[in-house]
Amino acid sequence: MTRFIAIRHGETRWNVEARIQGHGDSPLTETGVAQADAIAQRLAGEKFDRIIASDLARAHETAKRIAALSGHAVGVDQRLRERNFGAGEGLSYDEIDRLYPGAFSRARVTDPDYRIPGGESRRDFHERVVSTVEAIARRHAGETVVLVTHGGVLSTLYRHVHSIALEKAHAIAITNASFNSLAFDGSRWRVDTWNCTRHLPGAEPLVDS
Repeated sequence: MTRFIAIRHGETRWNVEARIQGHGDSPLTETGVAQADAIAQRLAGEKFDRIIASDLARAHETAKRIAALSGHAVGVDQRLRERNFGAGEGLSYDEIDRLYPGAFSRARVTDPDYRIPGGESRRDFHERVVSTVEAIARRHAGETVVLVTHGGVLSTLYRHVHSIALEKAHAIAITNASFNSLAFDGSRWRVDTWNCTRHLPGAEPLVDS
């Protein structure tokens, strides 16, 4: 059994501006830094074996703040990047909905093979995320691994664990720097905690569920 503590990066400027980040990047805001420090403080009380982060700056900076308190080195895996939105990166959500209406499953049903020019389809992204995290689980069987990654990555894992169809619209709560834990036994997944925010300054303390 491999346990994952999966963390979304702290808030960024583009999060606040409701812009698509994808493989692009924007810096953590002051709030985002405080969130990263808060999850670092929470994880200081957790026993884990390693930290593996996306190489994108917003995730890597969050991971470094966790590492500063835990004493672990930060391993980097670019396969943990957010979905590549190609020509849509940097656009606002309103703009991308207008120019590329097939990009998100906000409609009741969408095409999981739709690609923004230069980007990944939802299916491509799903296959990348699941194969990457399951490979990490097998490589580090029996360990507890902190993954510092992105909202889309965590949403994809949640969909996979709960067998939610790729084409189906489904709102999934993933707060910046929230605490999420999952486990994989080599064939089956489970979610133990999702979107717990009790450690975040000013956050409503959601229950561990």
